[in-house]
Amino acid sequence: MKKILMVAVVASAVSAGNAFAQEAKVPPQDAKKLSEIIAKVEQRPDFRYIDEVEWDDGGYQVTYYTTDDAKVEVKFDPVSGETKSLR
Repeated sequence: MKKILMVAVVASAVSAGNAFAQEAKVPPQDAKKLSEIIAKVEQRPDFRYIDEVEWDDGGYQVTYYTTDDAKVEVKFDPVSGETKSLR
């Protein structure tokens, strides 16, 4: 009985894991390479270093700091590579 219960629990966990994997958001096929997006950020005036890069809500979100330690968050369109929003 314990073996059957254990098999059922493992099977449920595997099924749930597959469902989450299918829902994972990824950049579209025609997206620019992340290295191209990073290069654009590195060319900005007063750029110092990149703190974080993540894929969020259909775009790359890049957080970086300037030479005067200001924190900048920029979201890029994955296909065009253009800025979607700037904070």
